[in-house]
Amino acid sequence: MSVTAWVAVAVFTVAYVLIATERIHRVAAALGGAVVMLLIGATDAEHAFFDKDTAVDWNVLFLLLGMMLIVSVLKRTGAFEYLAIWSVKRARGRPFRVMTILVVVTAVASAMLDNVTTVLLIAPVTFLVCERLAVPVAPFLIAEAMASNIGGTSTLVGDPPNIIIASRGGLTYNDFLIHLAPIVILLVVVFVALCRVLFRSAFRTDPDRVAQVMTLRERDAIRDPRLLALSAGVLTLVTIAFAVHTVVALEPSVVALIGGLALLAFSRLDATDVAKDVEWPTLAFFAGLFVMIGALVHTGVIGSLSEALAGAVEGKLLLASMVLLWGSAGLSAIVDNIPYVATMSPIVADLVHANGDTSQSQVLWWALALGADLGGNATAVGASANVVILGLAERAGKPISFWEFTKYGLIVATVTVAVCVPYLWLRYFALA
Repeated sequence: MSVTAWVAVAVFTVAYVLIATERIHRVAAALGGAVVMLLIGATDAEHAFFDKDTAVDWNVLFLLLGMMLIVSVLKRTGAFEYLAIWSVKRARGRPFRVMTILVVVTAVASAMLDNVTTVLLIAPVTFLVCERLAVPVAPFLIAEAMASNIGGTSTLVGDPPNIIIASRGGLTYNDFLIHLAPIVILLVVVFVALCRVLFRSAFRTDPDRVAQVMTLRERDAIRDPRLLALSAGVLTLVTIAFAVHTVVALEPSVVALIGGLALLAFSRLDATDVAKDVEWPTLAFFAGLFVMIGALVHTGVIGSLSEALAGAVEGKLLLASMVLLWGSAGLSAIVDNIPYVATMSPIVADLVHANGDTSQSQVLWWALALGADLGGNATAVGASANVVILGLAERAGKPISFWEFTKYGLIVATVTVAVCVPYLWLRYFALA
């Protein structure tokens, strides 16, 4: 690698350490790192803002912006209070049952929408539930972020890396359901069991608080039925468009932005007031992170790692799938999995072709998807949904530190990736 590449690695490492230790705010660390990358020539305006492989992923930013606008309007209807009261009453006020409901709903919704959209919708409900029960909100938010990453693994639209893999590998929506949905269902069950152990200290509540919630009527929470109907209609159309976006040739980001702006226009709400609820610091953090990671791609750092991996396992399909699974999980815990998968997918395509492009060699695509998607749970910045959750928590005055998230994430990522090992071996080798 060139001198610039090594300097870029050093800059990224320093920025990551600052984010992890929270010596300075993560937004300042990410944007500062991006500025230094530009100053040292590790990237430039063309590659940082416009290049397909190394630029800021505007699709992610505009998807976030559009869904944040929809959530901002929807919260004014009372719908989140309704769902909060409903979930607590169905769980009989027991915190672990509440968490189970929220985790399962998050995982299922992430498969149909995408993980970022889902956490934007479920987080406001969670704040209200925890406030009603007087339990700490951080464990619930962390569990939901992880559930969204697990659930989103099962479909083509559930997690952005899956879209990249489908495009490069010629895979369909049904291919993802057939090959990944079975293991994701098992992983959700395993994750719920992990939640019972990892977050056990959060499952204490006040019986008086529970009794008060049980007397509430969900319908009384709805403040604006007309706006609720309008918001539900827009959200339904956006959801359908997400599912068929390849048919209608509209990117999810375009769908979300159209939906958010249309809802804002027809809601008759004050645009300035609605815009205040947008997580602008989170969007800025993503922009800085994308520039830094794009610089690593541009200078060949990530490409060198990927090529070394491919050279080490060529011709050894089982070894290649295991290395891909664990290697992708490890790297996706450190860098965003979108540019990683974008860089790695051409190499995996070559490996699949070198192994005859058979149904068995397709295991490499599933190993890449499982590793990249599940590995994102390992750290607070490993997946987009994690970053969004941290931003929402900070805005609500309930900040979650990098290490508070990561101490649980490392356990969850390790266990879920480990569960995938026998699945891949049995399905594609032992029983093939």
